[in-house]
Amino acid sequence: QVQLVESGGGTVQAGGSLRLSCVASGSILQINFMGWYCQSPGKQRELVAAFRSDDSTIYADSVKGRFTISRDNAKNMVNLQMDSLKPEDTAVYYCNADVRATTGGTFRFWGQGTQVTVSS
Repeated sequence: QVQLVESGGGTVQAGGSLRLSCVASGSILQINFMGWYCQSPGKQRELVAAFRSDDSTIYADSVKGRFTISRDNAKNMVNLQMDSLKPEDTAVYYCNADVRATTGGTFRFWGQGTQVTVSS
């Protein structure tokens, strides 16, 4: 069993900043992929930023230059620094991790989601 615990969501004015954090815990042998997705009502869930298994980073075009993903491997944690926020960034943000469990097998886990609201 693996769980992802998210924190840092909230409401800010346009141009403001938020910092999201996600900590993975449980029966973890190895994390192959860990990052953030977002979803607005009526839209598909889409990738925001993540670390690949080779530790390279990927970003959605819409957030490049504004968001920065970082990690602390010892804590199984990823953070998303969100600067210069825009109203169109408003969404539920979900932590996601592809995990090799200590019991065997590889699984994708999702956090419960945290609301980010940017007012104009």
